[in-house]
Amino acid sequence: MFFITKEFTFDAAHNLTMYHGKCEKLHGHTYKLQVTVAGEKQEEDMVIDFLKMKEIVRDEVLSVLDHSYINDVLSQPTAENIAEWIFNKLAGKIRGNSFELYEVALWETPTSFVRYRERDGW
Repeated sequence: MFFITKEFTFDAAHNLTMYHGKCEKLHGHTYKLQVTVAGEKQEEDMVIDFLKMKEIVRDEVLSVLDHSYINDVLSQPTAENIAEWIFNKLAGKIRGNSFELYEVALWETPTSFVRYRERDGW
């Protein structure tokens, strides 16, 4: 089993409407996103082409979130909710006979991030 990861960045603004503190005010982040695919090598001795991953993430996620007000997409755009939304947007698109989306990791700051994957019996 191989785990293939591609990294992206995007800039966006949000505010947390159900939070009481600094983050309830409008503010922005340069987010770092890692998308990980799990699978076995295919006929070209690759699990998935990095270029294909880039195209899918660009079309499904970055085109919506980059330079956006994320509250227009999610009513409570916590890091957890954004990561789950990204995973769900990609899960049906990054899937093949020998690979599937494994995990999304999303950094709001250089020291604070969340990982999301479908529950696997923990």
